[in-house]
Amino acid sequence: MNQVIRNKQQETNMKLNNTSQLVRPAPEELVPSRYALKVGEIDVLVVSDGVLPLPTKMLGHNAAPSVRAAWFDDMFLPPDAFDWALNVVVVRSGGKTILIDAGLGLDPDLHLPRAGQLINRLEAAGIDLASVTDVVLTHMHMDHVGGLLVDGVKERIRPDLRIHVAAAEVKFWEAPDFSHVSMPPGFPDALRSAAKRFTEEYRSHLRPFEEEYEVAPGVVVHRTGGHTPGHSVVRLASGGDRLTFAGDAVFAVGFEHPDWYNGFEHDPEEAARVRVRLLRELAATGGLLVATHLPFPSVGHVAVDGDAFRWVPVFWDF
Repeated sequence: MNQVIRNKQQETNMKLNNTSQLVRPAPEELVPSRYALKVGEIDVLVVSDGVLPLPTKMLGHNAAPSVRAAWFDDMFLPPDAFDWALNVVVVRSGGKTILIDAGLGLDPDLHLPRAGQLINRLEAAGIDLASVTDVVLTHMHMDHVGGLLVDGVKERIRPDLRIHVAAAEVKFWEAPDFSHVSMPPGFPDALRSAAKRFTEEYRSHLRPFEEEYEVAPGVVVHRTGGHTPGHSVVRLASGGDRLTFAGDAVFAVGFEHPDWYNGFEHDPEEAARVRVRLLRELAATGGLLVATHLPFPSVGHVAVDGDAFRWVPVFWDF
């Protein structure tokens, strides 16, 4: 059985590493920041764009400070700030190579120097930007679109690249509402600027959808709202296997405290409702979960735990 699993993993890695020709030797990394798995016949690669050092208050600004501090203490995390993971996913299905979200790109003067690694890490995985046929955006916050704004990236993508994003998301960023967020200074302006620049530079590539769209066989993007009006999740299904890329619908604290508001949520009450519905669905189906800001590689299951939930990370498969 173990040999079968190892062969399956090697086959997955070979497929993902052959999605394109390397344009230059892959850079060396002490710890490889990618993790490959199969969802039925769909190839999936989770890629770390790095980490975002952010205040702990951002994970539950409506929670009592003492209760929030106790959670961080229980998790052996520092009380004031910690590193949020920033995960991106590459999917291959039906002859398409699909990038789900695009990472931070360049640090917009917000002291986020350890993120923005996606382009280098795609290259290290043997994935040329020109091989990407489609991009799916869960939403248009800068840590999800910024990789496409790095100098030289637009010149390397294919001219017929399709970027799928909810129509409600594009409309929201025409005049975004920040009245319900709880962000550190500088973030609202940086988010506005990144979304505006992204829309201007990639308007001709945008393929807006209303509620749901099948990007490739077994790869469906579905608008949830909440975090932003057009926030979406991507559901993969093949051969009885299921995986949901939840974007920013779920954070590490959201299993035990799904009612805690994240500072980046533009409609925190609706975001909490979306989170509970999604976690209930995943607990009922047993499907895999991957999310942007869960610890890399963030692949796991969801279990019901009393009135809340529990995240069960999968055992790494080598």
